[in-house]
Amino acid sequence: MATAIPLAERMRPKSIADYIGQQHIIGEGAVLRNAIAQQNIPSMIFWGPPGVGKTSLAFLIAGELKRPFFSLSAIQSGVKDIREVIDKAEKLRNFNQEQPILFIDEIHRFSKSQQDSLLGAVERGLVTLIGATTENPSFEVISALLSRCQVYVLEHLSEQDLRMILDQAIERDDYLKDHPVHIEEYEALFRLSGGDARKLLNVFELVVHAAFAQQQSVTNAFVLKQVQQNMALYDKTGEQHYDIISAFIKSIRGSDPNAAVYWLARMIEGGEDPSFIARRLLILASEDIGNANPNALLLANNCFQAVNVIGWPESRIILSQTVTYLASSAKSNASYEAINKAQALVRQTGDLPVPLHLRNAPTKLMKELDYGTQYKYAHAFPGNFVQQEFLPDKLSGTLLYDPGANVAESKLRESLQKKWKEKYGY
Repeated sequence: MATAIPLAERMRPKSIADYIGQQHIIGEGAVLRNAIAQQNIPSMIFWGPPGVGKTSLAFLIAGELKRPFFSLSAIQSGVKDIREVIDKAEKLRNFNQEQPILFIDEIHRFSKSQQDSLLGAVERGLVTLIGATTENPSFEVISALLSRCQVYVLEHLSEQDLRMILDQAIERDDYLKDHPVHIEEYEALFRLSGGDARKLLNVFELVVHAAFAQQQSVTNAFVLKQVQQNMALYDKTGEQHYDIISAFIKSIRGSDPNAAVYWLARMIEGGEDPSFIARRLLILASEDIGNANPNALLLANNCFQAVNVIGWPESRIILSQTVTYLASSAKSNASYEAINKAQALVRQTGDLPVPLHLRNAPTKLMKELDYGTQYKYAHAFPGNFVQQEFLPDKLSGTLLYDPGANVAESKLRESLQKKWKEKYGY
């Protein structure tokens, strides 16, 4: 019977020597390896994709330095939890103990106020901070905190690294030693892992159970078959991630707030990054609603800002309000279609000359060449409008923006028709 502890957890490296990958920062003679050897590490942020060893490296550093180690998850922790850790760190200092390491997983999910609460402890040297993030820290970490941290970029694991991780697991794990299987092909394992060691070991553990029970060798076809049958067991950031966000967007586009909030809940419960959800809502507000309800973009933008200030768990309420509003709103993709048509037209026609009357004339020569002389200043005419051509001559009369069939854009259509008559007759 398999152990309840996942293989990926059982195979966490116990020492720097066991750590595979990221040789550019942790290999012999590399900058972080030297800092560890000198017992003098800075506060730092590990930036890289999932499953490349950020958490393991933090544990190893604390072990190598024999420092007290505190760990918080930004998904589950708040300012109160941070303060409790800081209080413990102050007590350790009072008893002349080693400076503790505070590891914060997914630090990009902390709000500004939560990150501010860390700043003082880092400045005073109460803790050495190690943050882990999959997002660009330049955008997700406040500048005051970022300036006090060294950022180390962790890379996707290579196929050679992944092969070494598998070989190490087969050689050292008790369960795998008792359930030997023959690996004929590695390609599917590597492809499904996407450079993520955790995913690789989760998939491999799944495959080993089936291969041993069926007395099968591990081939690409066998791996793909087992994974397809058990997708939900491991695929939290891969295909299922994209399927759920697709269902979420399509539910809002389809004006079903009930389904939209259900898929929102699926993402929240699955640990999805709230900033990712809010960014998708911003895009949708223009792509699928647009001028049918311009307030949609304003609300989505406010939602994005609020999510990044408030943090979990309260952000779920703000997301729910925005999602149900966008799903219930009138829809139009006219703006989206307009820019698509315009870009296609530019690619087709190239750099057409700007009409003379629309050109700027900052020099005497340009004025002598009649740059801007025939331009009609709209505000000098009744209704702040006068007919003139704004497109290149070759494109005169081309229609790109076609307002949608909804209340708001119908008013826009009427206004354009009144101004432009046949030109915008639609």
